[in-house]
Amino acid sequence: MLLPSDDCRYLTGSFYHYMLKTLCLLLASAFSASAAVQLGIDVLQDQNFAPLDGKRVGLVTNQTGANSSGKKTRVILKNAKNVNLVALYSPEHGIDGTALAGKYVASRKDSVTGLMVHSLYGPTRKPSAAMLKGVDVLVYDMQDIGVRSYTYVSTMAKCMEAAGEAGIEFMVLDRPNPLGGTRVEGPGIEEKWRSFVGQLPTPYIHGMTVGELAKMANAKGWTGSKCNLTVIPMRGWSRGMVWTDTGLNWLRTSPNIPTFSSAVGYAATSIIGSLGGCGYELGLGDVPFQMLGHKKLDSDAFTRKMKGYGVEGVSYSTYRNGAKIGLNAKGTSNLAAVNVYLLAASNAEVRPFGRYKDADNLFWKIYGSQSIRSQIEGGKSPSAIVSGWGPGVLTFKAARVPYLLY
Repeated sequence: MLLPSDDCRYLTGSFYHYMLKTLCLLLASAFSASAAVQLGIDVLQDQNFAPLDGKRVGLVTNQTGANSSGKKTRVILKNAKNVNLVALYSPEHGIDGTALAGKYVASRKDSVTGLMVHSLYGPTRKPSAAMLKGVDVLVYDMQDIGVRSYTYVSTMAKCMEAAGEAGIEFMVLDRPNPLGGTRVEGPGIEEKWRSFVGQLPTPYIHGMTVGELAKMANAKGWTGSKCNLTVIPMRGWSRGMVWTDTGLNWLRTSPNIPTFSSAVGYAATSIIGSLGGCGYELGLGDVPFQMLGHKKLDSDAFTRKMKGYGVEGVSYSTYRNGAKIGLNAKGTSNLAAVNVYLLAASNAEVRPFGRYKDADNLFWKIYGSQSIRSQIEGGKSPSAIVSGWGPGVLTFKAARVPYLLY
């Protein structure tokens, strides 16, 4: 293919311009073909930001807030002539997504836009009245990974509550659920264990976009004060799509989720990984959330035990002091169930609950109840534990129907 350069001087002016125009059209066509999905921010741009026209906007965002071309949402809104972006709000990991899990994030000035970034993972998880002063509409644009314990959705719920209390609008710029819209799996959550790592009472893997979750949470009163909610839907996304079907580039959602494979692995290992102080290793640093190991495990024996469960669509290979886990987001395997099989297979050697005190209750908050301790220690089979999730999953799938957008 001829490219425009100084080496093309032999082309006549008109023919050269024709070739250049043709090349640009081909490149534009190739780009649009690769990006099957238009994000909420793309749709808002196509609308010339009409829903925000003349309003003072606060934006809840981080490094994942970008359009399908990779341009930051906060830059897009800052430069839009009919939008008055006045404040930013950042979740866990900060606006650039570099702070480690659970680490305090300070409020600061944004080097990209010059605006104040109010931390929602510092002294408060919910925007205060002072933080919202002078804001007419609070816009949310961040990429979730489809798992209940990932705190970006909790931040959304807290912001919806604050918007309702302040009497301002709340807008969600919708994004894909990377795990797809049909996969609903895992334990529910008991009311006593709802927390910032389990803010919304959904199964562990909920199969909803952030816009759909916002609609359901608002209608059901899960956020306390209801808000005046608007969702800007995507174009081109369907429920059967996982991330690799969207044509979108993956942006590191947090330090230990650098790839889509890590997000899939998180669904399968983050429950057992929350058993703090027990010495489990999740492959952080090289294969985040895609392996489970422990110094007390024999890699060969543990891998054989995991293979012996015969869980459909999941493979295992020896890896350091444990097993590397092969997962397929498009498959029919139950990703949430992998956590339980890993726990059962390692329990005899590790005895994690023996050192896990009730006061250290992160695991209960993430799993959603304390029932699994007696089940595992009592020898209940992993398949029976997983089967016990079934009624709750079916109830949720029926309840979510009115709020689905795709």
